[in-house]
Amino acid sequence: METALPPSLRVERDGPVAILTLARPEKRNALNDKMVRGIEDFFRHLEPGIRAVVLAADGDHFSAGLDLSEMVERSTFEGVAHSQMWHRAFREIEQAPVPVIAVLRGAVVGGGLELAATAHLRVAEQSTFYALPEGQRGLFVGGGASVRIPRLIGTSRMVDMMLTGRRYSGEEGERIGLNQYLVQDGAGLTTAMDLARRVADNPPQTNFAVTAALPLIAEANPREGSMMESLVAALAQGTDDAKSRMSDFLTGRGAKVERP
Repeated sequence: METALPPSLRVERDGPVAILTLARPEKRNALNDKMVRGIEDFFRHLEPGIRAVVLAADGDHFSAGLDLSEMVERSTFEGVAHSQMWHRAFREIEQAPVPVIAVLRGAVVGGGLELAATAHLRVAEQSTFYALPEGQRGLFVGGGASVRIPRLIGTSRMVDMMLTGRRYSGEEGERIGLNQYLVQDGAGLTTAMDLARRVADNPPQTNFAVTAALPLIAEANPREGSMMESLVAALAQGTDDAKSRMSDFLTGRGAKVERP
């Protein structure tokens, strides 16, 4: 990579897929500022040729959240600045020019859930459990959870999680929208890599439209959203790549949709 990452992050490359791994299992991959800044640097300086990213973790847990040993007394202004640093880093994932697929297992808690929520696809192993314990600790989420998680599960469910400490399993998470896939323990990375290779084969303009434009269209009012959709559709179909793929489909050379 063009930037030096901390030892708590590891990067590997498998063809067009990059794997960014949280490598701090002795701390249940608790996120400290060096890790968050390293994540930001990685996504800001993606290597050429990367078409998808898998976000994984060493050990039995994806991430237990904020490293509480870094909790220091901050002024109000310093607290705002620290939260905004997390926002900048996680926005790099959410707005990445390529799809990002997270592999979840064990604890996906607090800041770990905030990190997972930035991914475009989430694959959860059976051991996965979700929680937002900030409410019981006299804290409030600061890494974007109050923006992203209600979009996934609804405001009322997030309120319940923060007020009561309610946990959701990976199976429940699939039902309510925290993860799109549920697999056996140990199968998460293989499944995520299969998905990553599949989406890496999509036209890049389509992947960009889906990951970058679609969320904005969904948030817009209907009139503005419809106009944005028309513009993005026209831009995508006007590329040489799209024209070639459509020609292949119409002449029987392209792949067809198969029954799952």
